[in-house]
Amino acid sequence: MEYLKTARKTAATDERNVRDTVQSILDAIEAGGDDVARRYARELDGYDGEIVVSDVDRAAAAAKVDQKLKDDIRFARDNVRRFAERQRESLQDVEYEVVPGLVAGQKQIPVSAVGCYAPGGRYAHVASAIMTVTTAKVAGVGHITACSPPKPGVGMNPAVLYALDVCGADRILNLGGVQGIAAMAFGLFGAQPARVLAGPGNQFVAEAKRILFGRVGIDMFAGPTESMVIADASADPFIVAWDLVGQAEHGYNSPVWLIATDRAIAEEVARLVPRCIAELPDLNRENATRAWDEYGEIILADSREEAVRISDGYASEHLQVQAVDLDWWLDNLTNYGSLFLGEETTVAYGDKCSGPNHVLPTKGAAHYTGGLSVGKFIKTVTWQRATREANRAIGQACARISRLEGMEGHARTADVRLAKYFPGENFDLSAAS
Repeated sequence: MEYLKTARKTAATDERNVRDTVQSILDAIEAGGDDVARRYARELDGYDGEIVVSDVDRAAAAAKVDQKLKDDIRFARDNVRRFAERQRESLQDVEYEVVPGLVAGQKQIPVSAVGCYAPGGRYAHVASAIMTVTTAKVAGVGHITACSPPKPGVGMNPAVLYALDVCGADRILNLGGVQGIAAMAFGLFGAQPARVLAGPGNQFVAEAKRILFGRVGIDMFAGPTESMVIADASADPFIVAWDLVGQAEHGYNSPVWLIATDRAIAEEVARLVPRCIAELPDLNRENATRAWDEYGEIILADSREEAVRISDGYASEHLQVQAVDLDWWLDNLTNYGSLFLGEETTVAYGDKCSGPNHVLPTKGAAHYTGGLSVGKFIKTVTWQRATREANRAIGQACARISRLEGMEGHARTADVRLAKYFPGENFDLSAAS
């Protein structure tokens, strides 16, 4: 393994200590309710308009969205919905007789309410609106609140608002940042308190979700977007370069990494990336330049096996493979948020409209979790029912294990049942020596 380009920073380098700030905002909004949330909207977003988006406002936003964009939003929504429906079908209720007379099972129960956050700072994140609300809808969530940052005197981006509406949000709030997360979590402005919060956001949004986790569920702890490409000698370096640049434009601290098994490909990509970045609009070019200069890496691997080992170590959010024998890579790669196989399958397709969710684990979290799915909005709960005869075996084992642990009260709950159901029988209920 050889580094042809090494990152000067990591995704954690520019993290600020925002916890105290976020905690103080959450505390103030929880204590003061709607009025304090409005105050933060004025102070932080410069917005003094209506918070709850009315049906009239929804219709007005729809009228502002070009029909072609409406069609694209519906196309993306339908793809996400169809994929989420297949996920939902894979989550099955179960009923099984564990031992004679003891039947146990599991049920899939949607949570009652969720909050979906759609970022709206540097870019209008229409796709995030689609990914979160559509998935919650397919999961069967009873009430979906969504919010997105408003612009002063205007409100949220009309296309984002249209997407939230057409995907099925029950209540939509002109709120961003910590105040938006707080409003959904605490059930402000007529919304039901969210049991799960989902959607990407800046460091303040991420910290608010982190603080609230436990009190509510969250999709994941998300950091800056990151992407990795694995390329062999068959790859097109121009395509690889643009795939790296396309992800680097997310933000100044969005890592992009290349693992190449061919030196010529690696060196050519290194030459092309700055040229591709130079073609971007100003804001995008600024973000991509810093992301590539400070966070970008190029790693030369000796073999595809070593490439797999390196990639699995990084556990990147997005992983794209541009190499021969794609089935081999699918079988051998294990740690990633979402995998994109082949030159024809760019990460941007997944980001925007292809179907699988784009809310994905970052900063190594793909070692232990996948991305947002219908399962994030569903509780898998268990149940059991026993006959009296089943108590004969279950009760004895329970009593003995409980006494071994020193939990006499637990043991007695088994004792009394055995005494009632099997009068006159003697059981050895003492702890094993």
